[in-house]
Amino acid sequence: MLMLKNLKQLIFSVEMKKKKRERNNNNILLQASNELFIGLNVILWRKRHRLFSLISAVSGCLLLLLFAFSVFTPPPTATDHFLSHHPSAVKKTEVVESNFDMVLQVPASGGTLGRDLWSSSQSKFYYGCSNASKSFQSAGMKTHPNRYLMIATSGGLNQQRTGIIDAVVVAYILNATLVIPKLDQHSYWKDTSGFAEIFNVDWFISSLSRDVEIIKELPRNEGKAWIPRSMRVPRKCNSKCYQIRVLPVLNKKHAVELTKFDYRLSNRLETDLQKLRCRVNYQALRFTDSILELGKILVERMRMKAKQFIALHLRFEPDMLAFSGCYYGGGEKERGELGAIRKRWKTLHVSNPEKVRRHGRCPLTPEEVGLMLRALGFGSDVHIYVASGEVYRGEETLAPLKALFPNFHSKETIATKEELAPFSSFSGRMAALDYIVCDESDVFVTNNNGNMARILAGRRRYFGHKPTIRPNAKKLYKLFLDRNNMTWDEFASKVRTYQIGFMGEPKEVKPGKGEFHENPDSCICQANGLKTPQEDDENSKERKEGAEVSDEQQQQPQPLEEDPDWTDIFYLDKELPDVITKQEHTEVEGFFSD
Repeated sequence: MLMLKNLKQLIFSVEMKKKKRERNNNNILLQASNELFIGLNVILWRKRHRLFSLISAVSGCLLLLLFAFSVFTPPPTATDHFLSHHPSAVKKTEVVESNFDMVLQVPASGGTLGRDLWSSSQSKFYYGCSNASKSFQSAGMKTHPNRYLMIATSGGLNQQRTGIIDAVVVAYILNATLVIPKLDQHSYWKDTSGFAEIFNVDWFISSLSRDVEIIKELPRNEGKAWIPRSMRVPRKCNSKCYQIRVLPVLNKKHAVELTKFDYRLSNRLETDLQKLRCRVNYQALRFTDSILELGKILVERMRMKAKQFIALHLRFEPDMLAFSGCYYGGGEKERGELGAIRKRWKTLHVSNPEKVRRHGRCPLTPEEVGLMLRALGFGSDVHIYVASGEVYRGEETLAPLKALFPNFHSKETIATKEELAPFSSFSGRMAALDYIVCDESDVFVTNNNGNMARILAGRRRYFGHKPTIRPNAKKLYKLFLDRNNMTWDEFASKVRTYQIGFMGEPKEVKPGKGEFHENPDSCICQANGLKTPQEDDENSKERKEGAEVSDEQQQQPQPLEEDPDWTDIFYLDKELPDVITKQEHTEVEGFFSD
């Protein structure tokens, strides 16, 4: 029994030792596992740390590169579509010229268009004709004695020109003797020039002697001076209107002075009276010899520089922009500068620049004018004569146009100070010089629809339909906004399409539409025995476009007969009465007439 008991104890002892060894082995394995786990964690942490270090290093290098790029590269160029602020951004290369946005690539060449840029293909079919008909009575047969008409013109040179033209017609209607008109010496320009200092008086009187009797000054009445009755007629007054309103006063007082005489005669008159208008405008109104002489010299100097040249009436002066209410991307500085000028007209409403431009009533910027001309086919070698006053922001604004057309001239650059000295203090005489060069240019480009633009457009139609380009501002506005989203070929194609009907071609404007001085249709005849291309193909699209006014032209400001107070502020059209009071009407019209 004792031995059995001892054997059981021994077996139990052995089993306990065995279990203890197993527990010890398990603890060793667990400890080893823990140590292995810890070791693996350490290894992974070290690798992760190295990875993070690598990522941090790469990120730091990228940041340094971006910083260096931002420091050493030029600032981004202006993206404003109306007025750029970095003239140096326009760089000419051997192949292309890049505009300020540096996206639309502008070629230096105008390209090959398969047509003559410098003349109208249809001009040979038409000619000016203003001779009186057989039924037109001469001055000797119809002028009444002791019936004198005096006229006080208004505005700048070309607005006064329209008044002088219409004064002759009114004198004919009233069977009166016309006294040489008085020029406006009290408008914005403060030009003290009289009629005889700008126009050739003797030629004016003699060339119209068969139509109207004209004298230099009012004669005395039995040794006493006549005291004329001063009065003003409504705008667009027709023949019957003058016979009702003015003739009774003229019969009673014998001398009448019509004040502020501009656009006081209807656009629509009988043909003989319209032809009389043309004889006055295109034959009788001749500048003085001194003005003609210097004007001829300016034209000759332009011809020495180039066989053909463009004349551009830019019309981008600060006052013009301020009154129009347009905005050209100059920020608060521009708003402050033009806003201060705009305060001259206290009753002007707050403008909506986007709306004004959207309706095509803002002048194009010089850069936009240049882009339009390049798209129409005029290359960088073309010479441009610019007729303009003080351009807003001067050289900064002109830089893009000069980059596109480096051959850039004005009367100040092609004439000496000594040559200009007799004229430089008189705005009317300086305007007359520009008038002569623009009239003689091969292509005339106008940036507005003011008096000078209309007068010259009509004259160029009368004398052979020389090309006269007027921007289709309403359509071009949208195109200029989107120009960086298209190729140059697409841009140029759209410009040429939009300008159809705005190039001074015959029959662009329907007879009777527009202002007569711009579209003297009664004085333009078709050559006998010649058929125009339109007549050869009566069903052609060109005939339809030539016979009707395009939609865009109808939307442009037009001096409509039914608008009794149409004014010469060419960006306001019919909105004028809502914008300006009658007290300011006179001042504003005079300021923006040319």
